[in-house]
Amino acid sequence: MKFALKTFIGVAFVTIALSSQLVHVFSQESGSLDASVREAESKFLSQIRQLTFDGLRSGEGYYSADGRQMVFQSEREADNPFYQIYWMDFDSGDVERVSPGYGKTTCAWIHPDGKHVLFASTQFDGSAREKQQAELDFRNSGQTRRYSWDYDPEFELVEWNRETKEYRRLTQAQGYDAEACYSPDGEWIVFSSNRRAYASELSPSERALFELDPASAADIYIMRRDGSDLRRLTEEVGYDGGPFFSPDGSRICWRRFSENGAVAEIFTMAVSGEDVRQLTRLDAMSWAPFYHPSGEYLIFATNIHGFGNFELYLVDAMGSKDPVRVTWMDGFDGLATFSPDGKQLAWTSNRTSNKRSQIFIADWNHQAAIEALGLQTLSEDIESRSIAKSNVSRNAVDFRASDIGRHIDYLCRPELGGRLTGTEGERKATAYVASYFENLGLEPAGNNGGWYQEFPFTAGIELGDNNELAWGENSATLDRDWRPISFSRSGRVEPTQVVFAGYGIVAPQDGNQEEYDSYVHLDVEGKWVLVLRQMPSEVSPERRQHLARYSSLRYKATAARDRGAIGLIVVSGPTSGVRNQLVPLQLDGSLSGTSIAAISVTDAIAESWFAGTDESLAELQKLLDRGEMMMGFKLPSVKLTASIDIRQVQKQGRNVLGILRSDAKEPRPLLVVGAHIDHLGQGQGGTSLAKEEERNGIHFGADDNASGVAGMLEIAEYLAGQKREGRLALKQDILFAAWSGEELGLIGSAYFADKFFETYPERAPHHAVASESQGSSPLYPAISASLNLDMIGRLREALVLQGIGSSPVWEQEIERRNVVARLPVTLQNDSYLPTDASSFYLKGVPILSAFTGSHSEYHTPRDTPELINFEGAANIAKLMGLIARGLATSESIPEFVAQKAPENQGQRAMLTAYLGTIPDYAKADVKGVLLSGVASSGPAAAAGVKASDVVIELAGKKVENIYDYTFAIEALRAGQETEIVVQRGAETIRLKVTPTSRQ
Repeated sequence: MKFALKTFIGVAFVTIALSSQLVHVFSQESGSLDASVREAESKFLSQIRQLTFDGLRSGEGYYSADGRQMVFQSEREADNPFYQIYWMDFDSGDVERVSPGYGKTTCAWIHPDGKHVLFASTQFDGSAREKQQAELDFRNSGQTRRYSWDYDPEFELVEWNRETKEYRRLTQAQGYDAEACYSPDGEWIVFSSNRRAYASELSPSERALFELDPASAADIYIMRRDGSDLRRLTEEVGYDGGPFFSPDGSRICWRRFSENGAVAEIFTMAVSGEDVRQLTRLDAMSWAPFYHPSGEYLIFATNIHGFGNFELYLVDAMGSKDPVRVTWMDGFDGLATFSPDGKQLAWTSNRTSNKRSQIFIADWNHQAAIEALGLQTLSEDIESRSIAKSNVSRNAVDFRASDIGRHIDYLCRPELGGRLTGTEGERKATAYVASYFENLGLEPAGNNGGWYQEFPFTAGIELGDNNELAWGENSATLDRDWRPISFSRSGRVEPTQVVFAGYGIVAPQDGNQEEYDSYVHLDVEGKWVLVLRQMPSEVSPERRQHLARYSSLRYKATAARDRGAIGLIVVSGPTSGVRNQLVPLQLDGSLSGTSIAAISVTDAIAESWFAGTDESLAELQKLLDRGEMMMGFKLPSVKLTASIDIRQVQKQGRNVLGILRSDAKEPRPLLVVGAHIDHLGQGQGGTSLAKEEERNGIHFGADDNASGVAGMLEIAEYLAGQKREGRLALKQDILFAAWSGEELGLIGSAYFADKFFETYPERAPHHAVASESQGSSPLYPAISASLNLDMIGRLREALVLQGIGSSPVWEQEIERRNVVARLPVTLQNDSYLPTDASSFYLKGVPILSAFTGSHSEYHTPRDTPELINFEGAANIAKLMGLIARGLATSESIPEFVAQKAPENQGQRAMLTAYLGTIPDYAKADVKGVLLSGVASSGPAAAAGVKASDVVIELAGKKVENIYDYTFAIEALRAGQETEIVVQRGAETIRLKVTPTSRQ
């Protein structure tokens, strides 16, 4: 696929023609320099051999789906001075011309059926033969011209039928349509086109640029194979071209040139045009990207080592690693493509003895590539799949404790490392589930015919290399004296005045609570604002609760920004009682940043800035802690300079999706049966409840949620077996899902719900089966219901079934199926749940979620397999499986009932105090909050609070539910004793507890 800027090509680079610079010949008899090249290239390439020999030049060889054929372009016929397309058969060595022999052609691709070839051609141009003869006459006159690509507007996409030898024209628009390929399933075509320039869609400045360089208006387009559903995916000024699909068809890679054509970088995006990622930042000509079949990385060409010297490089699919060099021969190496099995690499090179570009081929070392890029190996996928296959053969079709145990045993192995989303452990776990689905006979239901649905997420943040803080002759040490706050903007702040604004809170009047404004009569325009970290501590609990809503760092940054401040400085202060004076560098639940700088400094640094004033930080905080407002003021001796460099760490997670279809020809309503497969890794995510001595230990997550995944797999096995035996007449399709990213905020299930109709366009509303209770919600009735299994491994007193209020069908259905399972059951109406079921309820889908309650091992390394009630988990899977069977064999679907969100449910409490209590969310029928445990070293335990106590009052506030409890904790002050009232059996006990700081 062509290079974009013809002026650049004309000066130095020829895609396949040669520059006059020295090129070292590739041969076994070469001298010491060639020996060193061979040694360098042997890291990834072995058995390098030349594949094409004929003609002036050949290049752009692309494999067929079975790897037995290749199409390529070559200038090799005496009566044609332009590229033509050729088909090579690896079994026989035969070469057949695909294109008609006249006109220009480029960029061919074999359809997955092996019978059709897609390419671009000017054969429909009425002047094609005349232009061809004119070029021959020019060459026969002895003249030569520099190689360049002219973006002929007569290029159209053509499909050739190998059996009939007929051509089918796919595009009709005026303009350059080329650089096309099929999707892995053969249903879609992605290509590059500057057609909008010929439809007068350019601005005056774009028009002027186009007249100079026709490539500047080229964008990426996608359409169905028949030409329908045409969509433009890119809109930037400058050339976008050379697109290819990822192996699973979910993404597209391509090259994007800067507007002036001086630089090109590698990009990828979702097939929808969303989620654009820039993979390279080499500030060079980087182009011709192509995915490895694993989807883990791409290969591309770049001239980073010299204007006319192009080498092959690798980059990981997220662009998070430094690119790795592959070839080392001076000259041109580019246009690389992998064989479908990933074991060979074909590329275009002028390392030939006559310095003519031809196609070369070599054996590819995938493992070396993975290691060089620092990526997880894929060999564990093989092991995971092997274990899954073995377990399928050992497990019974009905529900057994031993089968549950085998699943949990694998998912909790140390080598899975706690299954944190985006890690090697998650990959192994999802590979296990995918293989289990496959061996059960389910159909893959992920992206583009695969088992997986990948989703991007921000895994965290990290500091870059350019972080500095200084004032006058002084400077601060990063991570000792100061630290950027996660949502800060990156960049430099020149020397700027600092203004002290107390606690930096702006809270409006609310009922009896008076207004609080730290900025009264204070000018902060263009200045740094220094504020205290939390909120006044010596105030009533009611006042603390009022101020808490406006005391988060986000609120304080917004208040400072809206008043014109250039930056926010946060200091904890000596009375805060925090464990760490600097604000931790971690995500706060939002990926958005702010337009001002935001940093935290130690008390000592901030105190030094008050030198030269009559004030001190300690005295000011004592005064402000009483709740009184005071006028802010300037710190005259301080002008602060900062350089802030914060980077988001981007990763990918993946859901596993398998479907058991009904026998209906059209898609039926979809019943979703899911469980989340991820857990906390080694507690990196911030929600670990590990003791100090357990920190950084593997959080095995046997109950949370290996137990749920095990139950989901047992249900899939039971229903697939029944269908195979002819005992299951499905009226609905059943989707089995292992969600990832649940612990990070329901990311995987929310991504699935948000992208549902993009992933399954055939299930869009106009295809969905109508229902009298259809409603108007986004996913209903395309998805009839969602059954969720999250933590079903600790059955004690009763199974809790949540979400009953989402549909009137649940109580009767549960009662009917529990005649068989005979489980003690507690029903909860609340449908706003901290689990994947909420991703569906919020889209208007009835939900039912199974849960056996929290415990003291929750979110710690102590949640291990030996504590699982395997018999109980198997019986729960049986009940949920029977409910799924009942729903899926019914023509009707559950009616959806919308519920009002619980009071305070949508508000995020500002918790600065810590008690160390573990609520038992399973006991909805208890008035108060039942504690399943208390942290052994926490304040509650020291006060005498015990597991099984029911908290009914805290700090004078009545506690009837978890929301009351959370917001009562919000009013507490770390270090200040308060009263907690618990019900212990028939006895009411009043205890004194002293909270500690969470921060």
